[in-house]
Amino acid sequence: MTNSSKEEMELGYRLRFLRERVGMSQRALARNTGVPNSTISLIESGKMNPSVGALRRILDGLSVSLSEFFAYQPEAEKTIFYAAEDLPEIGKGGVSLKQVGTNLFGRAMMILKETYQVGADTGRVLYGHEAEEGGIVIEGRVEITVGERRKILGVGDAYYFDSRMPHRFRQVGPEKCVIVSACTPPTF
Repeated sequence: MTNSSKEEMELGYRLRFLRERVGMSQRALARNTGVPNSTISLIESGKMNPSVGALRRILDGLSVSLSEFFAYQPEAEKTIFYAAEDLPEIGKGGVSLKQVGTNLFGRAMMILKETYQVGADTGRVLYGHEAEEGGIVIEGRVEITVGERRKILGVGDAYYFDSRMPHRFRQVGPEKCVIVSACTPPTF
């Protein structure tokens, strides 16, 4: 990972942490600031480095100055055990993503419980991000496309790939699909 990619990810983690700390959704922040929701999402996922003007508008929406933003160092989460009902939902709709831990700041890995309802997928457009990821199917079936390769996985099957390769997940079969996955560094 290049230094600029790492800096973009750290900026994104910091922004997401501060936004969640004030209890604001990305959409609400976008409405309040005039910055598109897609831009906020790209910044938080470490895929975009915002202009100073855009970052200032976003931070104004959180009532945080630029100097406070860059000086703030969220404390790494120290929780070791997590109850199922305490896993934060970071995906909604047909694809549910429940994250282990409320804050990924300072963490080297993201762990998710992914649930794909019947017919759900991550979208027709394949996407990539700066990481490696792997997982194991614990319920149902999923079709995974990575680059030009495609495979249907069932219970007990697993995957591991370089996330920079464009990829897509799509539930197949008569029942929902559940996957436990990990991604390092924590981006998606």
